[in-house]
Amino acid sequence: MLQSADGEPVRAAGDMFVVHMDRESLNDYPLGKYDVTVIITRFERNALIEWTISGQVQPPMRHLYGYRLEPAEGGTLVTSYYDWSEIDERYREAGIFPVIPEAGLRATLGILARTVE
Repeated sequence: MLQSADGEPVRAAGDMFVVHMDRESLNDYPLGKYDVTVIITRFERNALIEWTISGQVQPPMRHLYGYRLEPAEGGTLVTSYYDWSEIDERYREAGIFPVIPEAGLRATLGILARTVE
């Protein structure tokens, strides 16, 4: 799904970068290749990163994703979370949420681990 990204490393809430996506890899919605802007909504170095997505879809979906980081013996405990409670009613009625299945969100933890190890 995520193909690549352009932008600087994030350091604070409000930072943004562009992600190049290909939804066809999930074989669920025929969106093809598209770009989204990731907007960091909360950032605490070594503790928390949270973001929302902005794209061509209007009105904005208003969903959040994040990771909480906690020191643990031998490494870091990472908790992935999401919040779709503020999505626009049109998207709720369309039944498209969750846009990423729970198994897909869990898989990001493995990707994250491989990235930092």
